[in-house]
Amino acid sequence: MSQITRRTLMKVAGAAATASVLGARVAHAEDKVKIGFIFLGPIGDYGWTWAHNKGREQVDAELGDKVETVYVENVPEDASAVPIIRDLAQQGCKLIFTTSYGYMEQTLEVAKEFPDVKFEHCTGFKRADNVSTYNSKFHEGRAVLGTISGKMSKSGTLGYLGSFKVPEVVLGVNSFLLSAQKQNPNATLKLVMIDSWFDPPKEAAATETLINLGCDIVTTHTDSPAALQILEQKGLYGFGQGADMSTFAPKAHLTAIEDIWGPYYVIRVKDILAGTWKSADTWDGFKEGTVKISPYNEAVPADVRELADGLQKGYKEGTFNIFTGPIYDQEGTLRVKDGEVISDADLAVMDWFVKGVESAS
Repeated sequence: MSQITRRTLMKVAGAAATASVLGARVAHAEDKVKIGFIFLGPIGDYGWTWAHNKGREQVDAELGDKVETVYVENVPEDASAVPIIRDLAQQGCKLIFTTSYGYMEQTLEVAKEFPDVKFEHCTGFKRADNVSTYNSKFHEGRAVLGTISGKMSKSGTLGYLGSFKVPEVVLGVNSFLLSAQKQNPNATLKLVMIDSWFDPPKEAAATETLINLGCDIVTTHTDSPAALQILEQKGLYGFGQGADMSTFAPKAHLTAIEDIWGPYYVIRVKDILAGTWKSADTWDGFKEGTVKISPYNEAVPADVRELADGLQKGYKEGTFNIFTGPIYDQEGTLRVKDGEVISDADLAVMDWFVKGVESAS
């Protein structure tokens, strides 16, 4: 494995010089297939990027005699990502994973330049012959968190710390609140968007705002443990995002949605090695093991654990879907009729919030 920092990469002028900077290779690496990863944040964020890097490490562990993995961390979701993705292709990567929604157009741009290189874009929806998309049904995990919150909240006012208004986050907000309302029909949700996936100071400040608005349980759709640490100080509850974050807030952390990317990464790398890789769209959840719930805090009552476990079982068996009507939007308009279920295709582009969501930003 080779680490490539964005700062080092952007200082290098020309492919030859870049090659020398990126030349940290294991012995006989030239005989190995090179696999690249573009990461949004630092691998030590203990959330989203940390989970993706664990997946990369699983590739190393299972296929390390056949492949070499390299990664670049802290890559912004803007035009500056293009030369970084391009550089990985120029360095000989046969497969490149771009692991955040905001890399969609940049991935497609570079893919056109390198038709023989394969690309995998996480959480996006645009594909090409050499570009696949993959995602996780995080909203299934949000339904578990919402169920716990609906049962445990004393105020009925829940908080949601979001990043951007993209379908993934909208789905999470709606799944969380609909599930809470199954347990407490009067539950409402205060929503703050911070326009960033990883910004601990902003995450902490937004959490303070939600607490001041009366939220006694806050869930986060951002990547650091900052929100949980504020909740720990205040004696309130929350949930980890992307990984088990209980070590940062052992009292506040009720459970977490864990992102398990490793098995998918291993499968797709094996496809490259076998010459069987094809462009596809993959969206897995509890059933496939891509979504996992961390161990419950002792503060979660036994009956609430039973409800949460039952919901997970329902998703795995295909007998439960929180997006079953009737569902009303923020304005009170019926969006989903009684008994109807929103299709995965419509969930993937959802851009409206359910009744009870209130913007706090």
